[in-house]
Amino acid sequence: MEIGLPDSVIKRNSVSYSCNLDIADGQTMLDYAVLAQKVGFSAIWASDHFHPWFHTGAKETQAWIWLATLLERTKDIPVGTGVTASILRYHPAIIAQAFASMEALHGKRVFLTLGAGEALNELPLGYDWISLRERRERVAESAQIVRRLISEDFINFSGKHYTLRDANLYMKATLPIYIGASGPKMAEVVGELGDGFLTIKGADYAKAELFPAIERGARKVGKTLDDITKVVEIDVSYHKDFKTALAPLRTQAGPLIPEMFTDPIYDPRVIERMGSKVTDEEIAKSFVVAQSPEDIIKPVEAAFNLGFDHVYLASLSPDEGEFIRLCGDKVLPYFKSRM
Repeated sequence: MEIGLPDSVIKRNSVSYSCNLDIADGQTMLDYAVLAQKVGFSAIWASDHFHPWFHTGAKETQAWIWLATLLERTKDIPVGTGVTASILRYHPAIIAQAFASMEALHGKRVFLTLGAGEALNELPLGYDWISLRERRERVAESAQIVRRLISEDFINFSGKHYTLRDANLYMKATLPIYIGASGPKMAEVVGELGDGFLTIKGADYAKAELFPAIERGARKVGKTLDDITKVVEIDVSYHKDFKTALAPLRTQAGPLIPEMFTDPIYDPRVIERMGSKVTDEEIAKSFVVAQSPEDIIKPVEAAFNLGFDHVYLASLSPDEGEFIRLCGDKVLPYFKSRM
């Protein structure tokens, strides 16, 4: 049984693969995504950034172009973002047009995740940083605009931050709308306006704080928590040697600093310098440093046991092909046998 979304999109109790477009060139990431489909991952997610989270050796392919190319190279597998920040650089009507176009061209296997974003995606383009409250308001309005544009004709919308005047998409869509949330206020927006929920927060926190908030929001519109597909991202690096597995995760040290999500910090060189102060011990506590298939299976199973419907693995392994093949041989069969 599917929860919240069309049958062809995200399946319950399945594991999917995330492509972090910061870490390698677009062609390499396409090769990883194609391999991920081949070994049995159930969907492909992609980051959607302007600047990467680090500077040295970083890449940054435009996510929508990459997704469209991936849709050409794959069959059947669902493809979407995790997440698209719908606050400043992207108008929600343009997001709706882009993703409805992808569905029109490639069928009902496209999904969209909206989120409040970070300064690194917006300030390089000349915008002033805005409060978390305003970002949350913009995401809520964006979800309403996207949903109406893909399903209704000639929309008028007068919000606090966005306005539409007889706006019409000449292709409609059924794509599901996820909303990313790390705190209860945004989680309540998820329940009211989203088909699904994505978080990077630990499963225990999500169950204690975020799930109840989603349920509060859902009740406002006659839904329940079970109507919302609940997804968690698990960040992992795999190698049989612990230190070798840990090393690539240092590129993600910056996001471990809370100020990255609240303050106007947008230069990857600055983020990298700030991240260099994060200790290896802190990185090891925050990510899954896997030396065996069991090290990957354990946190995924824990997330399912705590109430998540779907897990995606965001890997920064030193040999990404080896990680994907290991999952195909050992990790995915474990969960498929339990579906």
